[in-house]
Amino acid sequence: MNKKKVLIITYYWSPAGGPGVQRWLKFVKYLPDFNIEPVVYIPENPNYPLIDKTLSSEVSKDLKILKHTIKEPYRWAGILSKKSSKTISKGIISEDKKQSVLEKLMLFVRGNFFIPDARVGWVKPSVEFLSKYIDQHGIDTIITTGPPHSVHLIGLKLKESLGVKWLADFRDPWTTIGYHKQLRLTRASEVKHKQLEKKVLNEADQLIVTSFTTKKEFENISDKPIEVITNGYDDEVFQDFQMDSKFTLSHIGSLLSKRNPEILWRALSELINENKDFSKDFQLNFIGSVSENILESLGKFNLSDYVNDVGYVSHNESIVFQKKSQILLLIEIDSEETKSIIPGKLFEYMVSNRPIIAIGPNQWDVEKIMRETNTGTCFNYNDFDSLKKTILEHYVAFQNDTLQTHPIGLQKFHRKALTQSLSKLL
Repeated sequence: MNKKKVLIITYYWSPAGGPGVQRWLKFVKYLPDFNIEPVVYIPENPNYPLIDKTLSSEVSKDLKILKHTIKEPYRWAGILSKKSSKTISKGIISEDKKQSVLEKLMLFVRGNFFIPDARVGWVKPSVEFLSKYIDQHGIDTIITTGPPHSVHLIGLKLKESLGVKWLADFRDPWTTIGYHKQLRLTRASEVKHKQLEKKVLNEADQLIVTSFTTKKEFENISDKPIEVITNGYDDEVFQDFQMDSKFTLSHIGSLLSKRNPEILWRALSELINENKDFSKDFQLNFIGSVSENILESLGKFNLSDYVNDVGYVSHNESIVFQKKSQILLLIEIDSEETKSIIPGKLFEYMVSNRPIIAIGPNQWDVEKIMRETNTGTCFNYNDFDSLKKTILEHYVAFQNDTLQTHPIGLQKFHRKALTQSLSKLL
């Protein structure tokens, strides 16, 4: 029986690092098990903000990969300010009052001259290149995945010109994503974003989202079928490790400027002042990019001496940090727009057998998953007393060598089970 060919159009691919890459690396890894042959289209010369060469081992040598050149504005912007262009491309944007004139200008240009994003220049050449390939190889189904949401415009054009079946995968929302308001958009630019979003949502044959809240949001814009397929976890190669001897609270991934839970810093500061043993045992690990204002906030609460700022590491190394840490931190911006964000690392956290402390907005989608899987505790930004009490309880369990979790129902979040759900849509 011949396998069904599906063209997957994505900007992020190995050697890029980060959770956006892993989602489609894993889908592509398991799709052949469901009689589907993926063909992947990526930029030939991308400007990735994070690099993780260890992920290349996930790519099958038999996989057909198509490449086409892209003009990267972030590469040009780096001539003016390498630091600003790199942090903006990572999504790390300074608070308004701390932005330099150059950063404000770069945000204005990014938001108003490159709609929907800085990779929009890749759309036209990609459509021309892929139209020929699709026609020559008889492909009738394509998938686009964003951000960058300009990738969906490639799908839109191919749908209009060739009539292919088109699935649009949204790893994050479009106009309601947290940083969207920081792009200094004019009214005309805001309208254009909304128009493009509506057109994509109504022209695609099938929409895929990673959260329940995003599904509800899109249902108000489109009547097309919408499927929630979250991110997940995969079987990892065993790596030997020893549990941290200190009471470590570890955050894996980027900590953006507004992802600053002062409620947590205050609780930790009070526990240090009230408990001598805690002050000797405690350590705060950051594995990934951390914005300057987070570090300043930690200084305000006298926590700087307890911080181990590791920086970005490979995915394999991050797994080791997850497994050997005592507590894993999951932090999201406190806003209505972030209720839909389910970070990819949540699912790897859940199979690390370490308790999770999550801090985010009210009615956060993460809370539902953590409650159903019994993998940790979720707090909002007003839950100071219960947050402090939980940290202390975990610390006492750490002292007694009984700190662990008892997760349930994790199997449905395995990457192969999620790929099976995707295959049914194809």
